[in-house]
Parts: sequence; structure tokens; C-alpha cells
Amino acid sequence: MDTKVKSVQDLPFALSAADVADILGISRANAYNLLKSKNFPTLHIGKRMVVPKYRLFEWIDNNIQVANG
Repeated sequence: MDTKVKSVQDLPFALSAADVADILGISRANAYNLLKSKNFPTLHIGKRMVVPKYRLFEWIDNNIQVANG
């Protein structure tokens, strides 16, 4: 993504690896690793991998680990 997004509604429906990297603040290489991981909500369209935006935020909510104490 070329600009910083201010709201979820501004995001495209299907997020690329570059979009995921920008949103999560990780490298593009780490985003590709995440998109290839088993339990990540990746949609394969031919050779392209995308993530539906609402599934990304659902995945984040489901994978938050709260520290004890």
C-alpha cells in the first residue's frame, strides 16, 4: 500500500502480502511466510495469495495471547 490507511473500510476487500506487511508492521518476506502458514486465512487465486480483510482482523482477534499477571 502506498499510503497509510486510516480505517478498515479504506482497505481493499482482498489484501496482498504487501498490504498485510503494512498493516501488521512486518517485512514483506514475513508476510509471505504468514500467508503460507497452515492456519492463516489465505485465499489462493491461481498463483496469487490474498487475504480477505475481515478474515485478517478475525485471525488477529483469535490469536491474541494475553499475558498472565
